[in-house]
Amino acid sequence: MNTLKTILLSFVVCQLSFTPAAAQKLTIVKSQVDIGQTGYEIPVTATFELRNKSMRKLHISQVLPDCSCTRVDYPKGEIGAGEKFTVKMTYDARQLGHFNKQAAIVSDGSERPVYITMTGVVREDLMDYSGSYPYDFNGLLADKNELEFDNVNKGDMPQDVMRIMNNGTHVMEPNIQHLPSYLSAEVSPQRLSPGHSGKVVFTLNSELIHDYGLKQTNVNLAQRLGEKVTHETEVGVSVVLLPDLRHMEGNQLPELALSDSVLNLDFGGKSKRTGEIILYNPGKATLNISSLQLFTRGLKVTLGKRSLAPGETTKLKITAYAADLKKVRTRPRVLMITNDPHNSKVVITVNAK
Repeated sequence: MNTLKTILLSFVVCQLSFTPAAAQKLTIVKSQVDIGQTGYEIPVTATFELRNKSMRKLHISQVLPDCSCTRVDYPKGEIGAGEKFTVKMTYDARQLGHFNKQAAIVSDGSERPVYITMTGVVREDLMDYSGSYPYDFNGLLADKNELEFDNVNKGDMPQDVMRIMNNGTHVMEPNIQHLPSYLSAEVSPQRLSPGHSGKVVFTLNSELIHDYGLKQTNVNLAQRLGEKVTHETEVGVSVVLLPDLRHMEGNQLPELALSDSVLNLDFGGKSKRTGEIILYNPGKATLNISSLQLFTRGLKVTLGKRSLAPGETTKLKITAYAADLKKVRTRPRVLMITNDPHNSKVVITVNAK
């Protein structure tokens, strides 16, 4: 232990000797985070999840890192009873080689400090992959965190490719877990050395999907088979399966016209806001809307009519909820499947601010 760390930890002990035993309790989900590899002078951040498990509010009085090369960001105000929060520790990466950085969190929520540790390796020859691999799955980086299979017709077998890179310090054996029956994945290479890249090829078998419209699920990108599944390793999958309308020919066809395909909503400090889209059938046959679905939560829709005779109109009301939309990862959109052979899939984008 270096001199600075000894001084800091001694200071903490002295502080605590005057602190009465507290009934509150500060807990941490994972006290040590390995960030893998980073380049020289490319700062890296580890995020720690903590929780006040007591029935009372608590306050973090100070956080003491063991050297001036790290910066710690933490809540400065009161932390409510049962509240979860994060502490972020950033290392400046100005020294090559392996590192082990520690900080002590002093609060009135525990008799002793809670320690957090971040480890990793600083390499001189490592490139900054943040641009081409922006998504971090616990050290396994990827160029995307969502798979979208749009405009899929029955019988199609479309593919999507995810490029991955091992940003850790150990050999990984990337694996896709919780695959649905209609989706397969092939990883190459099967063993990925530190600093090396590979790819995952996903193949969709549309014959195994029975309902038209939107189908969504999550799969997990793991460093190895059997790894514990967490929210941080989730990859969203969405499929839009279209009906086969090739048999509809001639002039007696339904047709869908919209007042707009984009709905702009301004919350203006409100918790929710509602807008309208007008649907019109200028065709010569009855227009049927067989499916009305949402790509994300945070929206609510109501449709006046599902069937429109030639010349009829109806209203699609869309309500957006501010609190829920802040949590979504993908664009808020509404999907409609119709029997218009030229417009069987209709997507309305919701821009809410």
